Amino acid sequence: MDLSVAGKHVFAATGGKTLRPELPTIVFLHGSGMDRTVWTLQTRYFAHHGRNVMAVDLPGHGASAGPPLDTIEALADWVVALLDAARLDKAALVGHSLGALVALEAASRAPTRVWALALLGVAPRMPVHPDLLAAARAGDHAAIDLVAAWGYGRRQHLGGHRAPGLWMLGGGIRLLERGPAGGLAASLAACDAYRGALEAAKRVRCPTLIVAGAADRMTPVAGANALAAAMEDARVTVIPDCGHMMMVERPDQTLDAIAEIA
Repeated sequence: MDLSVAGKHVFAATGGKTLRPELPTIVFLHGSGMDRTVWTLQTRYFAHHGRNVMAVDLPGHGASAGPPLDTIEALADWVVALLDAARLDKAALVGHSLGALVALEAASRAPTRVWALALLGVAPRMPVHPDLLAAARAGDHAAIDLVAAWGYGRRQHLGGHRAPGLWMLGGGIRLLERGPAGGLAASLAACDAYRGALEAAKRVRCPTLIVAGAADRMTPVAGANALAAAMEDARVTVIPDCGHMMMVERPDQTLDAIAEIA
């Protein structure tokens, strides 16, 4: 699906279905340096089970025009503009990592536009080590290696893919490698600088699900609990033996969790 937001081309995957105005819509937002393809299983399921889906490429990622935006606030405003461009009065927002912070901030800025919220791999503060930021800004491949190594649970470093012969960690590295120049750096800088999660959480008015990986080293479960405690209507689901990349590491459990709210 092709759209124009603020005069820039935006691409969104729809799970192989044309959007139907009578159906509720779910918008999926990816994490730092990634693109819409991380949501392939989830978008296909919902598109064939009574939902419109839009898994968008954020600005400067995937097939969407740049430049990448480097603050959570700017990305949140972009999401609201996306809803306008798609002529959606309301949508559920499902975000992972960076995308979760963006979804949270967007829901707090436009509470009447969001009917449900699912936040995956998120915490009130998501600081980024200065050395990782510096490597990303320099285009050093070490940044990709570090994000992938920390993003996937330890079991997934050695295998763990449901399809025999496929290397999950290697797939994550390739995904980040094909990202735009400066995209990973801009995304990581946005996460590092954002301080508004707890205040945004207080302004959210829709039911919220926070999904955490029990073995997530980037956004541990304690952060999910702290964020949920600040919200009016939120609960936490923890996926066992799972790192930060839950929709890839544990796609079925992640899908089941999202389906409970969206």
